[in-house]
Amino acid sequence: MALSRSARLAAVVLAASSFCLVAAAPGAKPGSPGVGDPYFPQLGNGGFDVRHYDLGLDYDPATDRLDARATLTAKALKNLSSFHLDLQKLTVESVEVNGRRADFGRRGDDLRITPRHRLEKGDRFTVEVVYGGVPEPLSGPIVFGSDYGWMKTGDGVFVACEPNAASTWFPGSDHPSDKATFDIRIKAPKGLTGVSNGRLVSTTTQGDRTTHHWRTDKPMATYLATATIGRFDVQRGVTPGGTPIYVAVDPVLKDSNSVDVYGLTAEITDHWSTLFGPYPFEETGAIVDDMPQAGFSLETQTKPVYSAVRSESTIAHELAHQWFGDSVSPEEWDDIWLNEGFATYSQWLWEEHKGRGTAHDLMRASYHARPAESAFWQTVVGDPQRDTMFASAVYNRGAMTLQVLREKIGDRAFFKLLRTWASDYRYANAETGEFIAYAERISGQQLDGFFRTWLFTKGKPKL
Repeated sequence: MALSRSARLAAVVLAASSFCLVAAAPGAKPGSPGVGDPYFPQLGNGGFDVRHYDLGLDYDPATDRLDARATLTAKALKNLSSFHLDLQKLTVESVEVNGRRADFGRRGDDLRITPRHRLEKGDRFTVEVVYGGVPEPLSGPIVFGSDYGWMKTGDGVFVACEPNAASTWFPGSDHPSDKATFDIRIKAPKGLTGVSNGRLVSTTTQGDRTTHHWRTDKPMATYLATATIGRFDVQRGVTPGGTPIYVAVDPVLKDSNSVDVYGLTAEITDHWSTLFGPYPFEETGAIVDDMPQAGFSLETQTKPVYSAVRSESTIAHELAHQWFGDSVSPEEWDDIWLNEGFATYSQWLWEEHKGRGTAHDLMRASYHARPAESAFWQTVVGDPQRDTMFASAVYNRGAMTLQVLREKIGDRAFFKLLRTWASDYRYANAETGEFIAYAERISGQQLDGFFRTWLFTKGKPKL
């Protein structure tokens, strides 16, 4: 039997009690070292809400060493005697809370911080962590068997962190339920460009080092942050619909990308804005790096990162994520189909828009291409499990679910559902049950059985 979310959180809070070096002040308790996510129970942190990250990164590509300072602004959600941040492998030199030195300790990927004075519920506080080392990417079956996180390239780094690798390069509450705004300053050798989320605030050069300062004032999940560094050809402008655009392409790929990344990014951003509602962020764009060993692209907020771009369908997918995944983010990682099913379905909508096939025909082709005995149909899309959370079925059966829903409730209700969902949960987190409730309310139909069949039942459904 699966534990409820409240029970899981209670369990990690209880575990935290054995990880505190000092006795709790009266009325104050340690924050939990995780939010109890069913796939990553130790990620994120309980007891506070991060409001802003200010990251100062100094990177040397010759040694791959990162020296950094992270300042977090947060709000205490209860009286705290201590609290936790996620940070993997890097060495912490010092920690300050509200400008005063704080005690800290490490256990694996967990950084426990004990301020000199307890934090009262409702207090806004700052945490400054000075740290450094050589960041290491993660690997394993989760992300298509590829390394992910902070990945060294020939001239810098390619940074793509979904689902749990943001803490390979900065301390934080590394779970999508705790969004925050960001300032990210990237210092690297002159001649390299550091590209991140949001808008470029400034570029300054001192001696042989250049700092690029980026700011996103819209809430962002940690896994969507990037600090990709390298030699890039940069093109800036405004889409025909009025959205600022910034596209950085590794010059090594100048003649190998088969599509016009800048032109397509502008066109697709504007089309999704008419279909899904206004573009949710301050800038659109792309980071296209020569990183074939990554084997994937990622919807980093405002500027997806691509390990080369091979099709406009990929761009359509990653830009759809700006609405579904970035602006509306999963409450927990078992809701991942709300990201990937929606973005994959958007690829079919793009083909439909361009007159290259209807979403109806593309859905049926995908459905009939997979026989009933295929392992594809054994993935439970609404709860695909940690190591298979990016399985093909999450993308494709998730997309099929949306097209079958569209045909069941009609175009008018379906596209109203997508726009309302993107609007009402803008910059927030959502779960599958909430989407089902929206679909039922907007369509006026009872849909529990439909979603149970398509999202939570193994086997090939009947069309």
